[in-house]
Amino acid sequence: MDSSLNAPRRARELAVVAEETVDVLVVGLGATGAGAALDAASRGLSVAAIDAHDLAFGTSRWSSKLIHGGLRYLAKGQVGIARESAVERGILLRRTAPHLVKAHPYVLPLTPEVSRPQAKLLMTGYRLGDALRATALTPRRLLPGPSRLTAARAHTLAPMLSEHGLRGGLLSWDGRVLDDARLVVAMARTAAAHGARILTRCRALELTGEGAKVRDELTGAEFGIRARTVINAAGVWAGLLDPQVELRPSRGTHLVLRPGTLPGLLSGLHIPIPGESNRFALVLPQADGRVYVGLTDEPLDGPVPDVPEAPEADIRALLSVLNTVLAAPVAREAVAGAYAGLRPLLAADGRTSDVSRKHAVFADGGLITVVGGKLTTYRRMAEDAVDRAISARNLRAGPSRTTSIPLVGAVQNHGAVTPGAGPDRAPERLVARYGCEAAAVHEFVQAHPEEVCLGITMGELRWSVAHEGALDVDDLLDRRTRIGLVPEDRAAALPAARAAFAG
Repeated sequence: MDSSLNAPRRARELAVVAEETVDVLVVGLGATGAGAALDAASRGLSVAAIDAHDLAFGTSRWSSKLIHGGLRYLAKGQVGIARESAVERGILLRRTAPHLVKAHPYVLPLTPEVSRPQAKLLMTGYRLGDALRATALTPRRLLPGPSRLTAARAHTLAPMLSEHGLRGGLLSWDGRVLDDARLVVAMARTAAAHGARILTRCRALELTGEGAKVRDELTGAEFGIRARTVINAAGVWAGLLDPQVELRPSRGTHLVLRPGTLPGLLSGLHIPIPGESNRFALVLPQADGRVYVGLTDEPLDGPVPDVPEAPEADIRALLSVLNTVLAAPVAREAVAGAYAGLRPLLAADGRTSDVSRKHAVFADGGLITVVGGKLTTYRRMAEDAVDRAISARNLRAGPSRTTSIPLVGAVQNHGAVTPGAGPDRAPERLVARYGCEAAAVHEFVQAHPEEVCLGITMGELRWSVAHEGALDVDDLLDRRTRIGLVPEDRAAALPAARAAFAG
């Protein structure tokens, strides 16, 4: 079946879904929900998956862009979660999303604030993480091991580091995703290719174990979707649909620095947070020249907003940590934008930074709720939720197949797409974003080559409208691309985004 998502397909499937009974209704189309739709559909179950907004509207687009092996969990003795993270990272790197998930180097600068015993302990942790990589059968060619750097080498990888007292660095490698929202779009399109009905702008008003009352947010029409079982994957909003689930969300804020703010940065950075053990700020350069800096971990008080805001206190705190290692401090004016995401943590005592990231699945008859976890382990969370749904209603389905199903765009034959400048060759930038679909996207770009922002062209916006389920300008600017992370870039690109829907 075709993987393309667009407004005409949505209209057709909306008309059908109101008249049928599906095996599984998935509510929420972040990473876990899209993953559950793919898992269920690939087992031969009939699936409808809905979201009140868009693909990756919530937490899944606000991550640190890390696909990590769980080193932090090792430090807390949570070996099971660390092992699970390493296994899932390997699946993404090797089989399911090698076009979107790559290894990336990170330097931890050894400044006077990092004692020699602490540096030794950190290197021991990196080596234990490398041992997890080996047990997860991820080859070194995909994820190199850690090493010690001289001060000169650390400065080469990160020229903006202060040389005062710098005695070297620790180099480690971990996974990163080019764009977390694009990863979710690939999951949803792959689920659609297996027959799942992917329906955005459909809000669940009420849930039971036998379906949902739903409102089409584009028209206001209300209708029912009948289902043999329902998976609530609404993330931080899951408790609003299933009262038995008690969550304690925490806020993670990131800064978006303007291109050129940290010139010459070739690696990511891990910066120890003063006064904290085993907590680090993350600096991650982007292909478009921007640099992301994160990550706070603050409890959220009050109602859960649709789009959380990054408080000024978080922005100042992250800048303060970043500037502890730089030769020239980054000024507040260099922060072009900021974003905040909410972690759907299970309620527990203590600081949110200490709450376990292990996911949980709750069942009440045919209503299954999955919460917790993190982006790296979305596939395992989805598998566990579908397993529980199958057992709850004795559905006929085989075991999960998602460890071996490539997501849309994954290049199985590395010779299938050749970067280059010729008429039949896709530019390297497109290959990095679209994998084996790059040649098809390139045809759109050749027809509509006008640059919108950050190298993104009108052709790519039109591709998102035709094939990636974008229904309005917010979908284009805030999720199919990340232009919207910087308000001035968003304003400049808005006319082009509107024009992408013309014709």
